[in-house]
Amino acid sequence: MSLLAPTLQKFFTDRLLTQRQVSPATVAAYRDTFRLLFGFIAETKKLAPAGLDIADLDAPTIGAFLSYLETGRANTVRSRNARLAAIHSLFKFAALEHPEHADLISRVLAIPPKRFDQGIVAFLSKEEVEAILSVPDTDTWLGRRDHALLTVAVQTGLRVTELTGLRRDDINLRTGPHVRCRGKGRKQRSTPLTAGTVATLREWLKANDTQPGSPLFPSRHGTPLSTDAVEWLVNKYATAAASRCPSLANKRVTPHVLRHSAAMFLREAGVDISVIALWLGHESITSTQIYMHADLAVKQRALDKTTPLEVAPNHYRPSDSLLAYLDTL
Repeated sequence: MSLLAPTLQKFFTDRLLTQRQVSPATVAAYRDTFRLLFGFIAETKKLAPAGLDIADLDAPTIGAFLSYLETGRANTVRSRNARLAAIHSLFKFAALEHPEHADLISRVLAIPPKRFDQGIVAFLSKEEVEAILSVPDTDTWLGRRDHALLTVAVQTGLRVTELTGLRRDDINLRTGPHVRCRGKGRKQRSTPLTAGTVATLREWLKANDTQPGSPLFPSRHGTPLSTDAVEWLVNKYATAAASRCPSLANKRVTPHVLRHSAAMFLREAGVDISVIALWLGHESITSTQIYMHADLAVKQRALDKTTPLEVAPNHYRPSDSLLAYLDTL
């Protein structure tokens, strides 16, 4: 028997934390994947997680778990694929530790990610953004915090984890105002701030006079906001803004929608797509192409350039009786 628990522990401590030095967000994502997987096995096979053997995680079991994610938990295909990637990472490590399970491991590693349709990104118009920003009560501490957070999110396009990870000393409001963050892949980047965002942040910092290393957008207890808390407050203000901007009633507004909106505002201003990729912290410009597809104005300008003007339609007429006969078939 090859108990799974020691291998899993070594995978987290040696492979992820020591060798790869992954971020806390990656550790949390992998942890949640295996919690779900072991909970599924405990429910379906009546096996305690601490007593699981590697042989208990065969390809049919992993396949059933992936199906459960989509049907039982209503996860998207993207989420399903992310869970599978975590499982694959563990099994690649287990292949080195337990060659006696090479056949089982190879079958699990052969499970492919599922293909899915790429939809057009959801984003907000400037009117919708302005309606949301007008909702927080800036006469209160919470209102000033939320207004500043939403303003930074819409103007910079930071990811929600980048927003919650900001510290007070990550903000420079002097000459060349900008915000520094640590994004995906441990990449550091700086994003410039507009005059309006600078003014909003100055008002917020006056109300929240804390130490340089403290969270920029703290909770009531001074701790960093969780990503769930940010998603909740974004949805709360978007719902409240729907009364003055009815188009918001039919939209699901999330922090990532605010990020998409920031990118679309840059695109509408004529900013080159490669600059937008740098702005958002995309590793490849391919990830930024989605905003080209979503920008109907770009496609309309292309259509205007290519559509001939005042050209009479020219219908095809066969010049041969045999071709005319074939057309009738």
